[in-house]
Amino acid sequence: MIELPAEDRALSPYTGYSRTHWEVAADALLAAVEPYATPDRALYHLPGDHVSQSGHLSDGLEGYARTLLLAAFRRDETALDRYADGLATGPGGVWPRIGHRGQPLVEAASVALALRLTRPLLWDRLDDSVRQRTADWLADALTAEPWPCNWELFPVTVGGFLAEIGHRPEAARKAIDRGLERIEGWYLGDGWYTDGDGRKFDYYNGWAMHLYTVVHAWLADDSELLSVYGRRLSCHLADYARLFGGDGAPLHQGRSLTYRFATAAPLWLGALIGQTPLAPGETRRLASGALRYFLDGGAVDERGLLPLGWLGPDESLVQNYSGPASPYWASKGFLGLLLPPEHQVWTATEEPGPADRADEVRPVAVPNWLLQSTRSDGLVRLHNHGSDDVRYDPYYTRLAYSTATTPHPVSYDNSVIVGGDPSRTGIEPLGTGAGWIASRHTVRDGITVTSLVVAEGAVEVRAHLVAGAAPGTPVRITGWAAPDGALRAELLPVSGLSEGLESLEGLTGETGAGGATLFVALARLTGEPDPRPLRDLVSVRVTVDDIDHGAREVSVRWVSGAEGVFRFTASDGRSGGSSWSVTPR
Repeated sequence: MIELPAEDRALSPYTGYSRTHWEVAADALLAAVEPYATPDRALYHLPGDHVSQSGHLSDGLEGYARTLLLAAFRRDETALDRYADGLATGPGGVWPRIGHRGQPLVEAASVALALRLTRPLLWDRLDDSVRQRTADWLADALTAEPWPCNWELFPVTVGGFLAEIGHRPEAARKAIDRGLERIEGWYLGDGWYTDGDGRKFDYYNGWAMHLYTVVHAWLADDSELLSVYGRRLSCHLADYARLFGGDGAPLHQGRSLTYRFATAAPLWLGALIGQTPLAPGETRRLASGALRYFLDGGAVDERGLLPLGWLGPDESLVQNYSGPASPYWASKGFLGLLLPPEHQVWTATEEPGPADRADEVRPVAVPNWLLQSTRSDGLVRLHNHGSDDVRYDPYYTRLAYSTATTPHPVSYDNSVIVGGDPSRTGIEPLGTGAGWIASRHTVRDGITVTSLVVAEGAVEVRAHLVAGAAPGTPVRITGWAAPDGALRAELLPVSGLSEGLESLEGLTGETGAGGATLFVALARLTGEPDPRPLRDLVSVRVTVDDIDHGAREVSVRWVSGAEGVFRFTASDGRSGGSSWSVTPR
């Protein structure tokens, strides 16, 4: 547990957190890991039974590097002196070498960034021999081959520091140019990168792709590069700010969720370089909300440590690269401490974030997401019709995620299950607009599902056209997996489905003759204690056009008076084919 000072409700009406709260939290996290340092302080072996695929030694380096990054943001000389001791023996002796696609490359970037941020406080005070061994160890990162994803930015980060201190400057410049060139092809516009080839969209956009590029340009004092990366960051933040619930919870989607309040990093970064659409008080409200959500929720254990998990230990979030110290990339969330106490982001009164202000259904075109938030309960829901990375299922491939639910590993929430197969691969975006989104995905060879979601308030109309399956194939449509407590999940049949027992168990139906069957349901996830019945809020009509190759139309009319018509058509002109599209009329 972390004991924080009394809340400052005058300055922080939403979270009660000021800069002092962030400082105290950082100090407590640093103090808690100190007992787990080796005698020479070169490794931090945090407790836990799980060992990453990189091994115990690499995990110890991870503990050193990621907590050093926190000490660097805190800029506390006493803490930095402890890490200076580790530099005396770690590089060239204790630490594993940096090799191709190895975990030490990741940790080298944290070490280099920390040294660059605190150069007068740490690096410039080291003995020449220690500096030489450290620079030589880091230099292997300049030629190590990264995995083709955000890892491309780790040689860039190391290269930026080595170029600054004049160590192998030519090789450093080549590493920087090579990495920045490689990620350029992954920038898809509107502030969004895919994390490598394909359509891999999640928080790594903010705490990796934007963080390392912007910080490099800022520290290099490269105004041209900072202008490019800064504009991208600012554009991204307009969407990113909407990924936090009213309780501060980040969206539960993507990989490496155990990094927790690292989600605050890009918010602070926009304020740091003056490139953000967010007011200073809104920046602090979102960042502090995330920190408070985790601290109040039990993310720090009785020893003051961050275990692998979310609000506590959670094995479902552990990946093969996760070690006991992996959660300490949460250190990135303390980047705001680089801003001086007199900065507006610390002195302004907190302002409401997007989920606090009003109900919103917001299309995000590049990842083909639809963000649905409701002010009454502070929930944010993400309808995913564009993120696809089957290596990390279920955190990429489900139809929907939220700030209050966890993807169910067994029961397949928010899925279309055809013939017992819940697969969702080859997701193809079919577009998004005001209040709607659509996509097509593959279940297996010859079977596709074309999906449409139309939303208003907390209510969703979900339509799924299953094509290519044999007549009589069972289909199950599932909804939200609401946790026990105040949340309520609902799923009601409209067309082609029978009544189900609960949202997670789902609704059932079967495919008909003709090769394509449309299933339509109403869904809702809400924290309202007594919401109006779903069928009072929206009416849906389904029609079939026998002349136009069996095209289906879904007409939606909301109690607000808004309405829309959406047409499913066979792209190849054959109603029995598997290639269908859906468009608004």
